Amino acid sequence: MSKTVIVGGVAGGASAAARLRRLDEHREIVMFERGKFISFANCGMPYYIGRTITRREALTLQSPASFKARFNVDVRVQCEVMALNAPDKSVTVRDLATGETYTESYDTLILSPGAAPIRPPIDGLDSFGVFTVRTLEDTFALKQFIDSETPRAAVVVGGGFIGVEMAENLAELGMEVTIVLNDDHLIPPLDYDMACDLHRHIRDKGVDILFDSAVESVAHNGSVLKLRVNGRELPADLVIMAVGVAPENTLAMQAGLETGLRGAIVVDNRMRTSDPDIFAVGDVVTSRDIVTGSSVYIPLAGPANRQGRVAADVIAGLDSVFDGVQGSSVIKCFDLTAATTGINERTARAAGIDYEKSFTYSAGHATYYPGAEQMSVKLIFEKAGGRLLGAQIVGGGGVDKRCDVLATAIRAGMTVYDLTKLELCYAPPYSSAKDPVNMAGFVAENILKGITEVFHWHDVAELPRDGSVTLLDIRTTGEFARGSIDGFINIPVDSLRDNLGKLDKSKPVYVTCQVGLRGHVACRILAQNGFQCLNLSGGYRLYSGVTSR
Repeated sequence: MSKTVIVGGVAGGASAAARLRRLDEHREIVMFERGKFISFANCGMPYYIGRTITRREALTLQSPASFKARFNVDVRVQCEVMALNAPDKSVTVRDLATGETYTESYDTLILSPGAAPIRPPIDGLDSFGVFTVRTLEDTFALKQFIDSETPRAAVVVGGGFIGVEMAENLAELGMEVTIVLNDDHLIPPLDYDMACDLHRHIRDKGVDILFDSAVESVAHNGSVLKLRVNGRELPADLVIMAVGVAPENTLAMQAGLETGLRGAIVVDNRMRTSDPDIFAVGDVVTSRDIVTGSSVYIPLAGPANRQGRVAADVIAGLDSVFDGVQGSSVIKCFDLTAATTGINERTARAAGIDYEKSFTYSAGHATYYPGAEQMSVKLIFEKAGGRLLGAQIVGGGGVDKRCDVLATAIRAGMTVYDLTKLELCYAPPYSSAKDPVNMAGFVAENILKGITEVFHWHDVAELPRDGSVTLLDIRTTGEFARGSIDGFINIPVDSLRDNLGKLDKSKPVYVTCQVGLRGHVACRILAQNGFQCLNLSGGYRLYSGVTSR
C-alpha cells in the first residue's frame, strides 16, 4: 500500500488530502499540521476581529476528527516536521504536546507549509500589543487583547489586502486607525491611479494613511506603544504588522530542493519539485504568470486549492496540470469593492510589453433602476492585436461580477475586441444592455482602431501652454466652474459645432470632459471637421482624483 505524507493543511494540503482520498481509497495518507487547526478560513479572520463573523467555530472548516471520519486521513495536529530526509524518504517529526520526536516514512511527500508573516528588523516588534494575523491562533490572541485591553488607537503597518481589511474592521470597532506603508498607494496589484478612489474613501471613513513611510522602532512604556515613523512619534494602543509574507522554505532548503523567486520552491506544472517524489503546493511555491510567462510568487487561496488538487491527481496517476496564475483578487473596503486580475502597468513595463490602457466609468446596473452604483474600470491590453492583459475595477455593487468576466477573458486569451461581443445577462436590477465589460471593450476598440486618440492623466503636466495646442474642456459651464485643469478653455460639447470657427485647425486639440464619454463625442465632431483631436482617458474625474493627494 502506497503512503503519502502531507506537511501542512489549510488550502493546499487539505485540498490535496481530500482529493487524493477520493481518487485512492486504499492509500495511507498522513497529514502533519504544526498548529491546532488543519483547515480554517484565514480570509475570514479580519471579519471575526471586526465582529461581522461572531462565532469562532465558523472559521474552522474541518476538525481532525471530521477529516478522519470523512476522508480517513491520519491527521496529526500540533506536530511539527523538523527535518526532511529526502534520501531516506522520511521526515522527522516533533509532537509539540509531548515533546516526542520520531521519524515517518513516505512514498510521496506533499509540502504545504504555507508562508509566514514578514517581520522586518525593527526594534520593539515583540512588545505587548504588537500582532501579526496569519493563523487562527494569531486571530484569537488579537481578539482576546481587544476584548481585555479595549484599545482606542491602532496602527496597521502595511497596505496590502490584510492591512486594509484589518484597518477597516478595527475602524468598525470604533478605533482611531492609521495605516503606515512604505509605498505611494494601497493594494499593490492595483495601479496608483486606480487606488486613489480607495484612498479618498478610506480617509472619508476616518482612517489616516501615511504613504512612503517606514516604521523605525516600536517602544512600550507600560501604557501605550510609541512608533517612530519617518523621524516622528506615533502613539498607539495596538499595532498590526501586515507587511507581507514569505514562503516557509526551511524544509525545502534543508533537503536541497530548488528554490527561486523570494525563496519559494520551484515546481513544474504537475507540482513536482526537483525531487520527483516530493510535491509542493500553496504559498510556498513559485508559479507561472499566464500573461507574461514569467515566474511569480502569488500567495492566494484559489491557486493553492487548485495546486493541491493537481498534486493529488498526479500522485494518483492522472495526467493533470497546473497551467499558471493570473492573480485574480477582490477586497471589500468599507462601502467600496476593488478587484484586479492579470497584470498591472508596472508588470507590463517590466516585461517589455507594448501596451495601451483605457478607463471607463459605468453604473453597476441600469441608472433608472434605484440603487445604481458607479464603478471605475481600467483595462490593460496589447497595442498589437488587443490581447487583454489585465483589468482593475473599483466601485460599488457589481465590481466582483465584472472582474470575474474579465478574469475569464484573460484565461481564454481573449482580446478587447472580444469584449464588445460578449452577450452578458441583462435586466435593470443587475446590469445595462451595454454592460460595463462591453463598454470597456468599446472604448479600448476605439483606441486601437484609431477612431479616437487618447492621452492620459500623467501626460497633462507636459502639455504646452504656449498656444501651440488647443486645450479644450467640453463640460458644462457649471462643471467647469467647480474645477478645471490649468490652461484649458471651456466650450460645452452641445455648443461645439456652433463654435468650430473659434478653433485653429492647424493646432492639435486636447479634449477633456468629466469621465471621457463626452470627450469621445467631441473628438468625433472635431476629427470629422478637419481637426486632430486627443481625448483625456478617464476625463477630469480621474485626473483630479489622481493629482489631488
